[in-house]
Amino acid sequence: MDNRETLGAAPGKLEGLLAKLDYAIGQLAQAKGFAKPGKVGPVFDLARRVLMQPGGCAAIEERARQLEESGVFEGSDWARPHILIPSFTTHSLKSAQADTVVLEALSELRLLAVAKEDYRHPLMSAEQAHHYLTQVLAMNLGLLFGLFGEAEREQQGRLAQVSQALVKHVADRIGYEHVIDQLIAEIWRILNQRPIQTASVKQMITQIAICTRDPDIDLGASGQGASRLISSLFGPTQACQEDPGIEVYAQRLASMDVRSLQNESLGCARAMHDTGLVSAYHAELVRFLRENDSSLLIEALGLSSTGRDCYLCYRDLVHALIDAMVQPETAQSVYGLSLLLERGLLYQPAAAPALWRQVSLPLSRTTRERLRLVFGSAVSSRSLLLEGVVCMLGQPLGVGQGNNPTCQSARAVSMWAYSDPDYLLQLVVWAARDDEVIMHFEGKAVSSLESRGGVAQELHLDLDAVSLILVPHLDRIYGEMGRLCVGREGDPHRWINPEFHGWWCGRGFSINVDVASGRLQDLEDFLRHFYASYHPFYNGNQPLIHPQPAGIAVTDSAARFIGWHAISVLRVALDPQEIMRVYFFNPNNDSGQNWGDDIVVSTSGHDELYGESSLPFEAFASRLYIFHFDPLEHGALADVKPDELQRVTDRIFRSWGADRLPAADLQADSGTGETEL
Repeated sequence: MDNRETLGAAPGKLEGLLAKLDYAIGQLAQAKGFAKPGKVGPVFDLARRVLMQPGGCAAIEERARQLEESGVFEGSDWARPHILIPSFTTHSLKSAQADTVVLEALSELRLLAVAKEDYRHPLMSAEQAHHYLTQVLAMNLGLLFGLFGEAEREQQGRLAQVSQALVKHVADRIGYEHVIDQLIAEIWRILNQRPIQTASVKQMITQIAICTRDPDIDLGASGQGASRLISSLFGPTQACQEDPGIEVYAQRLASMDVRSLQNESLGCARAMHDTGLVSAYHAELVRFLRENDSSLLIEALGLSSTGRDCYLCYRDLVHALIDAMVQPETAQSVYGLSLLLERGLLYQPAAAPALWRQVSLPLSRTTRERLRLVFGSAVSSRSLLLEGVVCMLGQPLGVGQGNNPTCQSARAVSMWAYSDPDYLLQLVVWAARDDEVIMHFEGKAVSSLESRGGVAQELHLDLDAVSLILVPHLDRIYGEMGRLCVGREGDPHRWINPEFHGWWCGRGFSINVDVASGRLQDLEDFLRHFYASYHPFYNGNQPLIHPQPAGIAVTDSAARFIGWHAISVLRVALDPQEIMRVYFFNPNNDSGQNWGDDIVVSTSGHDELYGESSLPFEAFASRLYIFHFDPLEHGALADVKPDELQRVTDRIFRSWGADRLPAADLQADSGTGETEL
């Protein structure tokens, strides 16, 4: 390949290209909407040529804001950086289409400018951009370390150099010497939340494993913490520590005595519960034990006395679940099954028969095609859905909404898996078998088939198997319930949430925002009522019995308002430092977030259970705008100390409430009775 154009560039060539690029950007910015498609081509062409020059990535990064404001991303997924999926960059950066590679490069360099706080983006904070780029590096470690072969070179030609230069520039700017260590820390942080969806984490670990085992790559002192992650997937026990392959491992299992099989079982279980990841070797072991020595399944699943007793009482059902779903391709089902047994769910009268029904559930054509589209055809659709059901029942706080505006539906699925699993199983049957879900709103049947649409205009498919099938129906029903509330005064969640989520949702409703104007209202009473309903020191030490839906005003790291978001309050308790904390479920895929003004959501280290988020009570109250309560409980407002209330209200007015002053305050400030909404 002739590299003279890229590596031996004549002095001043980059400057000349940049001058032409700046002119093309200006032309694109000035063009009317209908004319922009005709002006974007020269920008792509010149950007590609700039990216192929030494220093080209830095030059594009400096122009990130101008490029975006000119409309270079208009009409593409890249126009909405907050919905982009890091794993998709692997395909974009290896594309043979020049425009696709350039668009991806421009997007990553834009986010790099955001991450370095050189560009304040309206849709993404610096922390979010940094987090996204870290995952992009994880997915493209091969490019970072030059591990692309002749296939890529042949397919992409010089475009391969653009992709590699981009990834290296991002790594240089984020901190090249710490890339691997940052990725390992990021993986552990995600695993501490025990998500149901682990495919992206496994891809990251696979890339790290490739790099650590390549003799041509010198990681220096980096990557020391990778061995536990790599071994959890590719060598959890002595019999498979060199990653021999499933067939060889199966032969070794067949020749083992009881003691060796017990050691294998204990080793696999230890690795699984340590990380929340399940190796394909573990799935093979469970299948082998099911057929040859089921007495060791208790050790292989890592069960405590509770799980052991549940297994022994429902042995036939557990074996049927293993037969129907556990395969190397569905290895995570082993972890879901273990946690399901540990929760003792099978002791609920309806749970066991509902799972027996799920084992042999006939699936509609639509369901089969959707599952095959997302997860492939290596495993039957019924096995994939059964794995999803078992994992959701075992990990009700591991549900994620993906890149979809369906937090209400994801929250509901989690609440049902947590509090009413047999109802969730019934909904799955209706959705997967009948392609229709019917719920009721104040006695009126609401059908997902007859709904005019939900919150999500289109559903991104980065979901677990149950959510993939069920959430589209729930979203449409949620939207239809909203339409049934049209004309009612106030926030429709007052009526929707109890009907949508279940009887345990409090019929009492409190909101601190006037729906019509968007202004704060009755803030002090709202906060005192929240303390009286949820704070143990003010409610007679009454613990929360069922998770309760709530709404928060999400802010970014600069405490700027992002939007309204649905969560569920799980419990309120003192942490090990004797600080009262609210523990809640956030359906967002990553619950560890910086909400600004020193409010950083914790997911571990403060007595959180897997999947829980937590904040000190005051900090949480400062982002709360909706909560439910039991109207039959005593309604006395809590006698909260004035200085504590002041701290909470100050946080509100420094963040999402900054431009939502109550109308009375605005009137006093302006000296007139007029306000601008």
